[in-house]
Amino acid sequence: MAIEDLISSVPTGLWIGGEERQAASTFNVLDPSDDQVLATVADATAADAVAALDAACAVQAEWAATAPRKRGEILRAVFEKITERADDIAALMTLEMGKVLAESKGEVAYGAEFFRWFSEEAVRIAGRFTPAPAGTGRILVTKQAVGPCYAITPWNFPLAMGTRKMGPAFAAGCTMIVKPAQETPLTMLLLAKLMDEAGLPKGVLSVLPTSNPGPVSAALIDDGRLRKLTFTGSTGVGKALVKQSADKLLRTSMELGGNAPFIVFDDADIDAAVEGAILAKMRNGGEACTAANRFHVANSVREEFTDKLVKRMSEFTLGKGIDPASTLGPLINSKQVATVTELVSDAVSKGATVAVGGVAPGGPGNFYPATVLSDVPADARILREEVFGPVAPITGFDTEDEGVAAANDTEYGLAAYVYTQSLDRALRVAEGIESGMVGINRGVISDAAAPFGGIKESGFGREGGSEGIEEYLDTKYIALTN
Repeated sequence: MAIEDLISSVPTGLWIGGEERQAASTFNVLDPSDDQVLATVADATAADAVAALDAACAVQAEWAATAPRKRGEILRAVFEKITERADDIAALMTLEMGKVLAESKGEVAYGAEFFRWFSEEAVRIAGRFTPAPAGTGRILVTKQAVGPCYAITPWNFPLAMGTRKMGPAFAAGCTMIVKPAQETPLTMLLLAKLMDEAGLPKGVLSVLPTSNPGPVSAALIDDGRLRKLTFTGSTGVGKALVKQSADKLLRTSMELGGNAPFIVFDDADIDAAVEGAILAKMRNGGEACTAANRFHVANSVREEFTDKLVKRMSEFTLGKGIDPASTLGPLINSKQVATVTELVSDAVSKGATVAVGGVAPGGPGNFYPATVLSDVPADARILREEVFGPVAPITGFDTEDEGVAAANDTEYGLAAYVYTQSLDRALRVAEGIESGMVGINRGVISDAAAPFGGIKESGFGREGGSEGIEEYLDTKYIALTN
């Protein structure tokens, strides 16, 4: 489909109760590769948020009472619809977010999988029925939908960060209002249209693009009818939302920032570790909470690892994501370019060496090259802060304990990566690392069938796996007489 036709096929109004509605004002969505306007979309207000919650509440009881098999069949139909339109969704995502087409196609496949996975989990919501130990009756435990949910999703994975929330919520019988990031609302609006075509009942999903999220979120969080808040984004915003939600004691799940260590031990297969590093660092151009943020490499193999990583990083081609020749697209905006530049400059000023890259090319677009920093000192900010860009800072260690200590020296605990050929060491280190997820000899760990989430200041709650649906279910105990 031509780009103009693709953009024109996307709803640009508010999506409330399964219908497109206009708003009093609009905002522009920009292409990060050249900052040109892609589309103008409706700008939701607090009143629009209340209207969306009205729509969700109106159908909540009916949707929760819908047979689990029926809910599962609808989710499966959504999976099929996304798969059918995969190329269009990927192109749209690349246009508004910047990632190269291959990355976008990968996200479409990954994001769609949450609908397939939870279409199967919808019929496996279990309870239990047991005699009371005292012999006084029976204990019946059942699970019920939490109720209307509010999901706030980020710009870096415009499809998958939503499907990870919608899949389990709809499977459990919950309705949902989604607020996509201001930078990337088009993918979510197109998804809403496709879900409507796949048979999702009106009102089960609403999508509220907005350039002023504060009043929209406040209107929903402060409304006693809302029962669940789920957020993916920065730790700072997550903390503020948790505080805001406390007055209503909302169920919350928070997938927040990361500072993922990538540990290479002296017995690792270095070639495999380098390929894993490329996947862990450069997936999504480095703009991922699970991206390897700092590389802790055993000193005995550090030079070899660095040389080989530099060679691979130098092979990336900067360019518009929509261009098939590009292997690294732009960052999301100029603010992110400035953040990456500042972190690299700080590291260099403290003694790090730029082995490749390290300078934004300038000109139109928000580009930053694949970069490797060697000999990064312990006090460099880039080892403490989430870089969210294509920069790999390398530092060394001598003993296993030093490597694990360096990996744990952060307030975050989302993902970690370990390369070693020793099974004993792999299990020992994985257990010792303070992280919700650990990849052993692999650079990509996300899987719809696995629980995704962190510990410490990376948040709480899990998305995906059999655990994911529990975030949208309340447990009810019913006491029965003999």
